[in-house]
Amino acid sequence: MNTTKNTTISAHHKVIVVGSGPAALTAAIYLGRAQLNPLVIEGDNPGGQLMSTTAVENWPGELSIMGPQLMMNMRKHAQHMGSSFMLEMVTAVDFSQRPFKILTSKNKQLTADTVIVSTGANPKRLNCAGEQEYWAKGVSTCAVCDGALYKDKKIVIIGGGDTAMEDASFMTHFTDKVTIIQISEKLSASAAMQKKVLENPKVTIIYSAAVKEFLGNGTHLTHIAYEDKRSAKRIEIPADAAFLAIGLTPNTSLFKNQLELTPYGHIVQKQNTQTSIPGIFAAGDVVDSRYRQAITSSGSGCMAALDAERYLSCL
Repeated sequence: MNTTKNTTISAHHKVIVVGSGPAALTAAIYLGRAQLNPLVIEGDNPGGQLMSTTAVENWPGELSIMGPQLMMNMRKHAQHMGSSFMLEMVTAVDFSQRPFKILTSKNKQLTADTVIVSTGANPKRLNCAGEQEYWAKGVSTCAVCDGALYKDKKIVIIGGGDTAMEDASFMTHFTDKVTIIQISEKLSASAAMQKKVLENPKVTIIYSAAVKEFLGNGTHLTHIAYEDKRSAKRIEIPADAAFLAIGLTPNTSLFKNQLELTPYGHIVQKQNTQTSIPGIFAAGDVVDSRYRQAITSSGSGCMAALDAERYLSCL
């Protein structure tokens, strides 16, 4: 790993957790409880995806809790257990030998005996015509962030999974003109999430439709063009806002030449939560391409912490 003359060397850590979502904070809680005093490098989006989520109703023990509040509670819990936090980005890593090295955005070089990678994932984009032109001008991936701006407007949700269902349900609080565009012939969301949307008269679903273009007046989105896959016809519908909910890309580009990754960019786990390098563990959406739930991320963070603790005890 290359460093500059301005690099400063911080104290060595037994374990560093990279990330700040449910996986990272759960790992930090367990590591802190084991008196390992972990350092959590939070990145540029502390709290992860739940910071842009409204009511979480499937977290055990909480009938309903706002996403940001849940993450703040978890962070406070980790801090109480002895974790310390650094609000910086990781810009480079060297996992070729111990102690492992991590370089941050403020030119701090950190060393650790073990590292837990839990950097999460980012929402995918369509990369179709007009998307970039109207990004933040009606097109975005965060209905929770921007939804209140579109009271009584025409809203389009693109996707058919749980996130799309949640976004659609959320937007019905502001308008009765919500349309879901799904590329497949059926929704892929869980049965409970589908039921909530299918029974809502404010939501219309267009199946077998591929979005081809975002159209506007130069300053804001006005229409969406999609191709009906059954007829191959191009159809345009009015839209004041469009929210993309088409999946996630794991934040693992930083580890491309350090850890073994799947063809889709997820970190490969060799034994339990251990990666291709002994002493480096991974948890959360960086390894999970199937479940992608806060609670499963949290559970994998617990497992990674226990594996790291056992690894340290053998050094």
